[in-house]
Amino acid sequence: MASTGAVQGLHPAVAKLAAKLDQLAPRFALGRGQVEILSEPRDFYNTLKTKILAAKRSVFLATLYIGKSEHEFIETLQTSLRQNPDLQVSILTDALRGTREQPGPCCASLLAALDAEFGDRVRIRMFHTPNLRGLKKSLVPRRLNEGWGLQHMKLYGFDDEIVLSGANLSQDYFSDRQDRYYVFKSAPLTAYYRRIHDAVCSLSYAVRADAREAGFRLEWPAENPGPRPSKSARAFREAAAALLLPLVRPPLAAEPAEPAETVVYPVSQFAPLLPEGTSTEAPAVGHLLDMLSADNRFEWMFTAGYFNMHPAYRTKLLAATAPGTVVTAAPEANGFYKSAGISGALPPAYIVLAHRFLQDASTARAAIQLREWQRGVVNTPGGWSYHAKGIWAGLPVAGGSLPFVATIGSSNFTRRSHTLDLESNAIILTADPALRAAMAAEIKGLTAHTTEMTEADFHKPEREVGPGVRLALSILGGML
Repeated sequence: MASTGAVQGLHPAVAKLAAKLDQLAPRFALGRGQVEILSEPRDFYNTLKTKILAAKRSVFLATLYIGKSEHEFIETLQTSLRQNPDLQVSILTDALRGTREQPGPCCASLLAALDAEFGDRVRIRMFHTPNLRGLKKSLVPRRLNEGWGLQHMKLYGFDDEIVLSGANLSQDYFSDRQDRYYVFKSAPLTAYYRRIHDAVCSLSYAVRADAREAGFRLEWPAENPGPRPSKSARAFREAAAALLLPLVRPPLAAEPAEPAETVVYPVSQFAPLLPEGTSTEAPAVGHLLDMLSADNRFEWMFTAGYFNMHPAYRTKLLAATAPGTVVTAAPEANGFYKSAGISGALPPAYIVLAHRFLQDASTARAAIQLREWQRGVVNTPGGWSYHAKGIWAGLPVAGGSLPFVATIGSSNFTRRSHTLDLESNAIILTADPALRAAMAAEIKGLTAHTTEMTEADFHKPEREVGPGVRLALSILGGML
């Protein structure tokens, strides 16, 4: 159960942050050994498969999509369901992203095989944003419709454990797309995220196997508490708020907690569904960033694969008195690098935004270093893409810093994360030496493939960005 109580051994500024978060979000105390940090995509994939096969009661997966060719992953679920007759599986993805390729193979047609074989033992749901419906939906090309909002949470639960990540479930995320992955071995925390998962499932379409060409159909279950979003966006949002508001805030009556070295605050951003100002991620991250000016001995790092930092976060980072590092993807590590159509303009757009940030950091005399992550060239042999996002803050030690604070989850910390997508994250505060060392090792691993960027780097010929990209950025920046 979420609870309040002292956290042992924290820096005073971090303890003040904890007091603010206590008023904002549920709180879970964890002991030593209950948080494990994975570093490689292959470790992430193997952990998912191992925990699926070991699950006895429950597997729940919330993700943007499952890759349409992930047959091995689906076979792992099938094997576990066949071996464990008491196992129940619940899968939540996004309807726009998950049906984009129909009537060809897509996420929905892949998942329909589970419905066909296991029936009520498997619940498959696809969330559809209320922001895109009617004539607008009929006119917007499928390739672009994700710009109006997505189910973007990444929650991977197995009995009494949960993996929080920014990674989706497809081959690149399992092999050569760098992300982050935290395993929490806590029944209460897992149960909390399961309630979030179930609430959004009850606001989503069901995927049913169908013999027609696409292999599936989407239907609105009668037991859902409100109308489908295409029928009445207002009534849909009212039903969503009734379900989600009690979950995102602290419980009214919390039991006193014994002192703990690690606490986890789940924070969520459900702007498409909740009244303005009631989501918890933005204010929680704001409090965290304010802490960076509480003690100039702090060292911090901020990273996002898509460099379109929310203006409020950008302002706070530029004003921080503590020195920090911002890591973003090099164009060659962006999944859209040299892609066809409008998506090919995204890497140049992020170049513009990164350059502006570096210029503003110089103007503000901020002690910020901008670094680009690159590991080969994406979509070529040995090339990786970068999708990691997170914030860390700690105190310097020989050879680096030991974080007291880290975030983990799905948010890219962008304007669209705050206004269009469903996001769920966690803020971890810890004085546990082993966990702090693991967080420091995570930072070291992420920065191993980075290079510091200077003003001169942005004037190289390969960094030149045309006026068309700049114009598109000024119009569509909030959707990136």
